[in-house]
This record gives sequence, C-alpha cells and structure tokens, in this order.
Amino acid sequence: MGVMIDGQYHAEDPGPDTTLNGVFERQKATIRSWITADGSSGFAPEPGRYHLYAAWNCPWAHRALLVRVFKGLEEAISVSYARPRRTKDGWVFDAEGEYADPLLGVTALHEVYARAGVPYTGRITVPLLWDRQTGQPVSNESADIVRMLSDAFPGPDLAPPDLREEIDAWNARIYAEVNNGVYRAGFARTQEAYDAAVIQLFATLDEIEAHLATHRWLCGDSFTEADLRLFPTLARFDVAYHYAFKCNIRRLMDYPNLWAYAREIYQMPGVARTVDFEIYKAGYFSPSELRNPLGIVPKGPMIDWNTPHGRG
Repeated sequence: MGVMIDGQYHAEDPGPDTTLNGVFERQKATIRSWITADGSSGFAPEPGRYHLYAAWNCPWAHRALLVRVFKGLEEAISVSYARPRRTKDGWVFDAEGEYADPLLGVTALHEVYARAGVPYTGRITVPLLWDRQTGQPVSNESADIVRMLSDAFPGPDLAPPDLREEIDAWNARIYAEVNNGVYRAGFARTQEAYDAAVIQLFATLDEIEAHLATHRWLCGDSFTEADLRLFPTLARFDVAYHYAFKCNIRRLMDYPNLWAYAREIYQMPGVARTVDFEIYKAGYFSPSELRNPLGIVPKGPMIDWNTPHGRG
C-alpha cells in the first residue's frame, strides 16, 4: 500500500509505521471536520447528503458500518465497499458490481482523497465520510465518525451525557490496548515489542472478562459506543488476529463472558450484515513478506456465532 504526499499518490510501500525499537505506531487521521445537529459546522445531518467509503475487512470501517446500523442510517448514508484485498493502488474498486463506487465511479480510493480541497498527505485509509453537497471529505477518523453520527442524527444515543466520561475512559483504553493492541503485536518488528503488546492485550481482555462477570455491558446496563468500538476486534479475533497476528495466548472462545457478550452483539438486529468472516481471513492472510509470504488462506476455524449467548 502506497502513500499520498501533497495530493499526489505514490505506489511505493513505505512499510509499517514502526519506531527504531520495532514498535508499531499508527498514523493519526488528519481529515477531521464534524457534522453537528444544528449544522453550525457547515455539515448538517441531512439524509442522503453523506456517503461512506469502507472495506469489509477493516475494523475501523466496521465501526462506521455499525453506527450506521444502530442509528438506523442505512438508507440515509450510502456506502462504497472497496475490494477486500489491497493492491499497489491501495484500496481499489471494480467497474461494476458489489465492489464498485456508485458515487464517483473511481477505480481507487486515492482518487477520492485527491479531490480534497487541501492537498492530502498520509496513508489512504477507510472509513472516509464524504459530503455530496460540497464534494469534499468530512472525516477519515473512525472514532469521530461514530461519535458525530450518534450525536447529530436522530435515534438511539450511543454516548449519553451521564455515561460519556465512563465511555470515553473505556474507549481510550480499548483503542490503545485492544483495537490497536492486536496491530502492535502483529506489526511488531522485535521480540520485545511483540511481547509487550501481546501481554498488555491479554491482560486487558482478562480484565474485560472479569468486568463482564458482573456487568451486562461495559458501561452498566446500556449498550454504548464503548461496546460498539470493541466488537470489530472481537469479530476478527479467532479467525484472524489469533493466527495471523500471533495473538495466540488465548482465543475469544476461551473467555466465557466475553464470548457470550460478543455473540449477543452479533445477534442484534442488523449487526451480522456488517460481518464477513471469510473476507476477514482473505484480508489478514493476504500475501505479506513479514506475516504470510505465500498468501495461503486457512480454511478454519469453524465458529458458530449464532449459538445462543445465554445472557437473558
């Protein structure tokens, strides 16, 4: 996957963002405008105005697809899905079919980034929320997209004011130690960096497991944004991260409370439509010099996410 510099795409892959100590550090999103309920930001919550660029196998895009479901925005916000495997052009689209771009008709996502008014520098990432009215991007930060869609559009409040401090605390920890923790393990370039990441990851999963023994959701009795942001990592854990990223101290299925919790979310209306385990495997086991040089995709594991969760 290449990089864009001052609005020009360069196909040369600069490699993972790792420090001299072999620690993976994720690039920060830089397109961060905001949709507000009153439209004072210049972006009003108007049905049909916004379009989402996503990819099935990307957990950060999965967050945006989930908030679209929970807020009832599947008709209000359209989506272009990139092909599951990236090429030298990064995230790409077919001319027609399920992986085509019905909005702009581009063949690669970097062509969309190139249309931004301010020349973009950085990696070409999903999700990207696009404004049809101005012909400009709104945001490529998944956390912002989840929060702004929850706050600005009608429907269930995924971050109610009385729980927001607790939600934000969970979000910060889950991002650093779980959502990004699996990547810090999988993209580590030294044994020390890998060990630190994977030990922290499983220590946090152990704590969440204990928390769920006495709490239905991360923030008490309510499903919130914190649960939404944890789920994409859980959905990919046993089919991808456990093997491809060496996050193999335990499986999700080895955590009774966490596994039941994940199944309950999966079985909520509309959530299964945002999940595709075969695509996850194809994406995470795509050819990689460091992780999978032959590009062989495993057949297993076979996991039944529709098994009754037993949580009442």
